Amino acid sequence: MPSKTVVNGLSMQVSQHVYADADRIELIKRLNTALATEMICVLRYRRYHFMAHGVDADDFLLQSNEVLGHADQIAKRIVQLGGTPDFAPDQFSHSSHEHYMPGESLRVLIEQDQVAERIAMDGYREMIQSITTQDVMSRRMLKEILAAKQGYAKQLSRLMPRLRS
Repeated sequence: MPSKTVVNGLSMQVSQHVYADADRIELIKRLNTALATEMICVLRYRRYHFMAHGVDADDFLLQSNEVLGHADQIAKRIVQLGGTPDFAPDQFSHSSHEHYMPGESLRVLIEQDQVAERIAMDGYREMIQSITTQDVMSRRMLKEILAAKQGYAKQLSRLMPRLRS
């Protein structure tokens, strides 16, 4: 059985040959946007965790960790495509589909987050549509992240009636 290093190297070579250089560079740019979006989400869910005071606080921490896993998947895919993941914090707010928004109450933050999640989901749908059908890895990864985001949006909707104004 080949080593993990050999498999990762082959995966990178195959991934790079699916795209012409200009298309590959554009995909890497878009994946860095997705990476920034996920990192903003990590920060938001961490904040919710500490503001929740008993209202599903642990669920927010779990979501934050799951979203961090999505960011790691995206970063790994960027590397497989021959790019460099952009983890510069100052770039997150410039590159992301979403923005980190201040708010005084958990209810206000979650209301803002519901809008931000819809924007992010639209961005993921657009990205999925733009990816060549030959790039099964990127499409599958983004579809899985989109499905998770849809689940988070449903959870937030169910939580709203339980929060004070």
